[in-house]
Amino acid sequence: MKNTISLIDIGVNLSDKRFSDDIEPVLERAQQTGIDKIVITGTSEATSRTALELIKQYDTQFPKMLYTTVGVHPHYSDSFTGDSINYLKKIAEQPRVVAIGETGLDFNRNFSSQKNQINAFEQQLELAAKLQKPLFMHERDAAKQQLEILHIYRDHFTQGVIHCFTGDQRTLFNYLDLDLHIGITGWICDERRGLELQKLVKNIPLNRLMIETDAPYLLPRTLKAPPNNRRNEPCYLPWILEMISDCRDESQEILASAIRKTTCAFFAI
Repeated sequence: MKNTISLIDIGVNLSDKRFSDDIEPVLERAQQTGIDKIVITGTSEATSRTALELIKQYDTQFPKMLYTTVGVHPHYSDSFTGDSINYLKKIAEQPRVVAIGETGLDFNRNFSSQKNQINAFEQQLELAAKLQKPLFMHERDAAKQQLEILHIYRDHFTQGVIHCFTGDQRTLFNYLDLDLHIGITGWICDERRGLELQKLVKNIPLNRLMIETDAPYLLPRTLKAPPNNRRNEPCYLPWILEMISDCRDESQEILASAIRKTTCAFFAI
């Protein structure tokens, strides 16, 4: 897909091992497709550190293209300690760190205990409030508990985005009522799982809507010639924009302009 629209991918797991051998061509393909800024997702202390190293490594070749979040994903909450929050606080103050996260709750897989997930989430909420940085949040099958926690903290942190939203209408409206942003991925391009999201996306105000690939995951199923390795990457972001445009009956140009404005304001980039 040729695209002359400038887009920002707010969620790329660039430190994933599936990118370890070809980050430069991945970034080049992104630029060629109109993606001029990428927010790397920090999911652990290690990946957050790696993200900062990648920004430093590629900043000369791709100036001001890469940014990152720093945080501990709910899957890794069992290993979250006081040292973890101290480390996140230290690196969160570095340039190009634009949000705290990926944090939140995942009661779908429960790779970490629910108690530890809640503890790690609350500590990262407090860190975001202390540093006045936005939150980059995950949630799977935990909307009730996550919303209860967010209601307690909402007056203390600045902004937050529920990334890779896949919930139902009630959950969407509850998040919007908390003045949160919503990140849409290639899930919306899935003719099996994404049908409800295709109907719901028109309810998201343009000043709350952002888009992301969540690469290397969630390859858009609308790709006519998907890569043999089935790896998603930022250059496929336009397919997500196209599907949102179809679902909202708005032009891609209008959507892209509004989403870019929203994204730049949210991450202060």
